[in-house]
Amino acid sequence: MNSEYLVVFTNPLDGREAEYNAWYDDRHLPDVLRLPGVISARRFRLGDIQRAPGPHPWQYMAIYEVAGDRVAEMIEALGKAAGTAAMPMNPALAPERLSWFFAPHEPVAAGSPD
Repeated sequence: MNSEYLVVFTNPLDGREAEYNAWYDDRHLPDVLRLPGVISARRFRLGDIQRAPGPHPWQYMAIYEVAGDRVAEMIEALGKAAGTAAMPMNPALAPERLSWFFAPHEPVAAGSPD
């Protein structure tokens, strides 16, 4: 089975980061994981060290692994669920966000941790 990856960039509203993280971890990720075809989810916070000085537009990123043959089904289900009781949004989430699907590009390159 081939997977595709939904990459989502978001931010909390100013002063509401704790509420945003609690909602995202405890409510939103489980809601997304119930969608058809979603295999896994992982969140990331912008690292303290960057190649270029800020400001940086996105503080958080989530990556969702989706079964490649179920991407369209997942998108349809997400569109129906988002903002409903099945997948409520939290007011601590800033309204601006970006998301894209990516398919793996082969070959995989690996380096040494040294």
